Amino acid sequence: MFTLTHLVTSPPEALKSQLLQMVVDYFSDISAVSLQPDNPLYPLYQYVVGLEVHRYLERMEGAQPGQPELILALDADDPALLLGFALYLPSVDDPEACALIYLAVQAAHRRQGIGRAMVGEMLTRYAHAEVACVAGKAPYFQALGFHPLAVRGPQVVLNTQSQASHGLFAVQDLQPIFQTLEVRQIHNYLLQQHGTKAMRDAERKRDRLLDQLAREASHLLATSASTGRLH
Repeated sequence: MFTLTHLVTSPPEALKSQLLQMVVDYFSDISAVSLQPDNPLYPLYQYVVGLEVHRYLERMEGAQPGQPELILALDADDPALLLGFALYLPSVDDPEACALIYLAVQAAHRRQGIGRAMVGEMLTRYAHAEVACVAGKAPYFQALGFHPLAVRGPQVVLNTQSQASHGLFAVQDLQPIFQTLEVRQIHNYLLQQHGTKAMRDAERKRDRLLDQLAREASHLLATSASTGRLH
């Protein structure tokens, strides 16, 4: 069993540590750049996504419009144990809208309704929600009432309404993260470890994956639109 907790400020350090560990552990599941561990770039992107989520959590300490919110799923018998989390951004200027940024559940506790419950809790606060995910994850959100609306790079954008909100979302810009000293140091380490050719091959493999995901996203959207017209 589990309980849900809604937070508008950063979670206690012990829960934050578990959350960030989940981001690292399930990077391939939750990231738009869903690299597999056999790609030499994998640890670099793991770090980038972990830092991105860390910065979202830091922003929860402010009072600016559109700051992140969290729903945590905690073990009912041990509330210090994190089973899952939903990190989302309320719209800056649309009080009914939000964007789900990351959703994750501990592998041992999946298929128990935890993800569904967290999304449902979010929707009680913001009925007009969007989420972007790779095409393979879209059926999960479609079962929760989301509908494909658009393609954004390698991801399908789904929404609970027939059109996107016109509101703005304070999404973290990843470009400055890629330019940080830590990321450059990780890249240099990987370059020394694997060599220039292997890293170039890894980049090409990443680009092919992103192209494939973009094609899958476009196909899902086209199929969804065609099915909608038939009905």
